[in-house]
Amino acid sequence: MIPISDENRGIRHHAWVNWSLIAINILVFLYELTLDQHELDRFVTRWGVVPRLVAHGHHLETLITCAFLHGGWLHIGGNMLFLWVFGDNIEDIMGHVQYLVFYLLCAVCAGLLQVFVDSSSTNPLVGASGAIAGVLAAYLVLFPKGKIRTLLLIGIPLIILLPAWIVIGIWIILQFISGVASLGVDTANTSGVAYFAHIGGFIAGAILVFVFRDRETHQQHVAARADNQAWSRFRLGSGQEAR
Repeated sequence: MIPISDENRGIRHHAWVNWSLIAINILVFLYELTLDQHELDRFVTRWGVVPRLVAHGHHLETLITCAFLHGGWLHIGGNMLFLWVFGDNIEDIMGHVQYLVFYLLCAVCAGLLQVFVDSSSTNPLVGASGAIAGVLAAYLVLFPKGKIRTLLLIGIPLIILLPAWIVIGIWIILQFISGVASLGVDTANTSGVAYFAHIGGFIAGAILVFVFRDRETHQQHVAARADNQAWSRFRLGSGQEAR
């Protein structure tokens, strides 16, 4: 299942932070493409999370910088697609600054859990997946029944509407299953996926959303999606249009 869009009714502001995060990730990835293999290895080792180093209190800044590095086209493409689909809603509900802080905190928590689980590893951890997992958790908490336009690849490609609790719920269940299965297994034998980073980011997002959300804005979003009289009154009073 590949989410390609969601119901955006109720969004009132441009998602400047979300767009900026996507742009920065893309720019960093393009820079990675200019490096030869030796330079790339040094770059990733310096700015990615090396669990053994972080566990000993070194290069703690990489808990944030690693979220802007990616290991290939599919890696960055999938991450940016998920961020594009879900991030704008969360930014609108939290506000620009709060959303940025929320996103970075989820990235840090994601890295910390992976370090805790695999503290002896010297393989660099890179990718925005942990931070984005936090965004997914926030979306699931705020809009469990939100309609997600989803691409199903089952022989013939199909696009259907599914509730968020199915799309995101299946994704996080797979992360937990894969994470447990990967315990004690060398990273090279798990396709290099840091499943516990995804889990850490998701748990952080599910908790932090209650700290960073704006309740009134959330209620307006919910009303807009339900297309009820409360939202109609809000639109007439503010001159805002849902999209």
